[in-house]
Amino acid sequence: MNNPEIEKSYAASLTRHRTAFATLENHQVAALTLLAQCLETLKAGGKVIWFGNGGSAADAQHLAAEFVVRYKKERGPLASIALTTDTSILTAHSNDYTFDTVFERQVQALCKPQDLVIGLTTSGTSKNINLALAAANQLGAFTVALTGRDGGEVKNIANLPIIINNDETARIQEAHMFIGHWLCEALDLSWQDEA
Repeated sequence: MNNPEIEKSYAASLTRHRTAFATLENHQVAALTLLAQCLETLKAGGKVIWFGNGGSAADAQHLAAEFVVRYKKERGPLASIALTTDTSILTAHSNDYTFDTVFERQVQALCKPQDLVIGLTTSGTSKNINLALAAANQLGAFTVALTGRDGGEVKNIANLPIIINNDETARIQEAHMFIGHWLCEALDLSWQDEA
């Protein structure tokens, strides 16, 4: 392919990726807090609940699967669920009520105080994410927002907002997946199966 614009786009995209990832150095303390909360949740018999929209929904599913199946280390399953996977609930609720409350309703049905609830929203303004995190707060669960841009409204809702200060959705999602994969790796290093 002889298209200079396309050839330049690869390097340009990689540069934007590196710029977004450079901000992750500012989030080490928050990531360690997330790990500690995750360990506390799992040891207390709680579960990790994930949700997001679009690409963030796929990321939520991916990370829940890493917990339940495994990351690298052979270990027992870790209690985790993505609220984005049940098409009957997603479509019934959205049809009968509204899409804004589709995750809130599931949190109300499934969440317990010992759970960890993680919403992924690159904008921080997704109403269905924000309502679900608020519902989890009311139930006494610990809430985390993986978000971007300036954090939007969600930064004032989640107990632990982790804000990737970037305006490009794809780059924010890539940074979120780094945090998620690091969390899985850290759990491999720190989780001890119950005898």
